Amino acid sequence: MKKIFVLTGEPSGDKLASKVVAQLKNSRSDIEYLSVGGEHLKALGIKSLYDLNEVTYLGFTEVLLNILKIKRKINKTVNEIIKFEPDILFSVDSPDFTLRVVEEVKKKKPNIKTIHFVAPQVWIWREGRVKRLKSYLDHVLLLFPFEKKYFDKENIKSTFTGHPLLDQDNTSKVDISQIIKDKKKIFSIYPGSRLSEINILTPILFEFIKMMNEKYKDLFFVFHSTKAHVQLIQNLLLKEGFKNCDAIGDEKIKSHILKSSIFAVAKSGTISLEICNCKIPSIIIYKMGIINFFIVKMLVKVKFANIINIAANEEVIPELLQNSCNSKNIYNTVDKLLSDKNALKNQVSKSQEIIKNFKTEKSSDIASSVIESYL
Repeated sequence: MKKIFVLTGEPSGDKLASKVVAQLKNSRSDIEYLSVGGEHLKALGIKSLYDLNEVTYLGFTEVLLNILKIKRKINKTVNEIIKFEPDILFSVDSPDFTLRVVEEVKKKKPNIKTIHFVAPQVWIWREGRVKRLKSYLDHVLLLFPFEKKYFDKENIKSTFTGHPLLDQDNTSKVDISQIIKDKKKIFSIYPGSRLSEINILTPILFEFIKMMNEKYKDLFFVFHSTKAHVQLIQNLLLKEGFKNCDAIGDEKIKSHILKSSIFAVAKSGTISLEICNCKIPSIIIYKMGIINFFIVKMLVKVKFANIINIAANEEVIPELLQNSCNSKNIYNTVDKLLSDKNALKNQVSKSQEIIKNFKTEKSSDIASSVIESYL
């Protein structure tokens, strides 16, 4: 049996990894897996060393406050990977955790092939990191075509795969009538997958919903969450006494809810691509602690937070970040868009033009083929 260790650091990476591993499982039955993963890899029958929440941290200050804990977790993960003796260490996203582990593993066991998916965003900040990657990565799988030049420059093997979450979805239909009743229009909300994000954004979003309910009587708001946090959000919604809100954690249902939505408000991140891929108009929100914000502000070299806007070099999808991320601004922006059908149509049209450049025939096929070539 061949062995692959799948290393992720947060739910979005777990989801991406599962798309590739599912393809590997379809083509090869002679591979044994172990992981640091979440619910998506678990659904494929892959054991995780520990709960993903134990390594999911948000922001510089939170990382600094937990630096010793993270260091211990990195050391433990390195030891467990070496004990497992994989042919391939397949790391996905969360570079501040996963790549630290990969570097240590490569130092101790250089014969283990290391493949990383979702390149560190060197086009946003810290371009100098690329030189260091050369010493411990055998191959980098790229989501976006414009990333390749950074790795070619340093002679690091890389392959543009496209984004697995943009692959054609042929899932069967799901009945959502029990969730959405009274023929209300669905409004999707993504408050983030990390507890720290949920704690910051849900109070703002609740106030936004109250404002929306004063004007719109035909909306049903659905909070998309992870299985780990869905109960928390449901309890918070219950406490607020909302009659037209719910929270869901099931991936298949979430996908159908999104496709049936008239609009989405989403925390900045990977989910924006999925929303655009479903041709749903949206806005992006984000807020972090003031110290983290100033650190990021000093380091980033792009004007926008959202990949669609970065690629377009214009604000195709409205971004409400930091001080602009408040309930009144969110309401005003959404209300204005909902009242302008041309603006909604233009946003969807422009975002489709952008994401077609991020698509390949089958991203997970390309990624799994690269991995197989190292076995």
